[in-house]
Amino acid sequence: MALQDLTPQLRTRLSRMERVVGWFVFLAVALLVCGFAYYIHNTAERKGWFKTKAPFFIFTDRATGLKIGDPITLMGMPVGQITQVEPMDPGTPYNICVKFELVDPYHGYIWTDGSFAKVTSADFLGNRTIEVTKGTNGYPVFMFHPLAEYSLETARAWTGDARYKLAGDAYDTAGQNIVMPALTTLHLTNINRLASCGVTQFFAFDASVRQKSITAMWYDKDGRYVPFRDGSAYWLLQDESGALAERLEKLVKEVEVALPNILALTNQINRVLSNSADLTSNLNVVALSVRPAISNMATLTAQLDRPGALGEWLIPTNINRQLDSTLGGATETIRAANTNLASLVQNLNRSLDHLASITGNFSNQMDSNTNLLETISKTIRDTDDLLEGLKRHWFLRSAFRNKAGAATNSPPLAPLKSPKGTGR
Repeated sequence: MALQDLTPQLRTRLSRMERVVGWFVFLAVALLVCGFAYYIHNTAERKGWFKTKAPFFIFTDRATGLKIGDPITLMGMPVGQITQVEPMDPGTPYNICVKFELVDPYHGYIWTDGSFAKVTSADFLGNRTIEVTKGTNGYPVFMFHPLAEYSLETARAWTGDARYKLAGDAYDTAGQNIVMPALTTLHLTNINRLASCGVTQFFAFDASVRQKSITAMWYDKDGRYVPFRDGSAYWLLQDESGALAERLEKLVKEVEVALPNILALTNQINRVLSNSADLTSNLNVVALSVRPAISNMATLTAQLDRPGALGEWLIPTNINRQLDSTLGGATETIRAANTNLASLVQNLNRSLDHLASITGNFSNQMDSNTNLLETISKTIRDTDDLLEGLKRHWFLRSAFRNKAGAATNSPPLAPLKSPKGTGR
């Protein structure tokens, strides 16, 4: 039916319906576009499409369990992903190069000292993951401030301006000791220190300006920041461990190598157990042989329960009677000795009394005869003179000999004659 054949009322209603349908389609398409845009934006936010990404790379022994797109973790949370896994040239000492990116702001945790990548097992299926560690010292790896080279004349015009910072370590004239570390604020005093080290040109940052993209990257060899170029990446040292399946396989091989020794050990244990069984059987025989002795010991201990039984066991009856008689005789002997000792003491006392009376009488005689000692002394001198005269007599001279066997008081030898002509 043609549109011209419709009545004006039907044509009016149809035009209204077309407008409603048109608006409905427009709103549906708009909602679909908005939903798709929201999905794209949410995915971009989640994957960091609009965030600055800092490139890194490491070298590994093998690419086992590492795939493009796998997450990179930092402090237990995902902060980036692997972008490339490729083998190195055969002439290089490295096997596999793994490149990855860290999104902003997590690349700021990576510093020149203390940061490295750990390649560890992720599950039992052989997958591995890369975890980077937070830096503890040094300098940030990437910079977002404008980097430029300046001269000393230009730097001296920054008097009072503390927004510029040194972009590398400054060494002394010998090139051995660091005079000024990187990121030092360049005021006039530090600029004069650079001049004293012989520096004429140096790189510096304008710390007051921060750009969204990376402007510089630390270069370990020169100890300074260099301009960042497309394709550049920072080399992180790695700590690699094999996949869990490889480690289990290695463990199984070690167990297989050690299994013969384990079996030998079990055989030795079996022999020890058999020897222990033989020993216990021998102990049983010994126990049976010792049983009569144990019964005798029980009888003996039963006899020792009586009062005085231990003394009768140690000292027999006959020895006991002999000891009694011996002790009785010893007692009588001691009593007789005591009696004789008493009489002996009395006799000794009487003897001492007699001696005392004798010495008293002698003392009285000495007191009454005062010339007695002088007479005795004279008699002794006369006797000594007599003996000396007898020794010198020619008839009795040979009867007195000295210690050498020669006769005492021998006549002197004849004097020697002096030779003639000596003047004597």
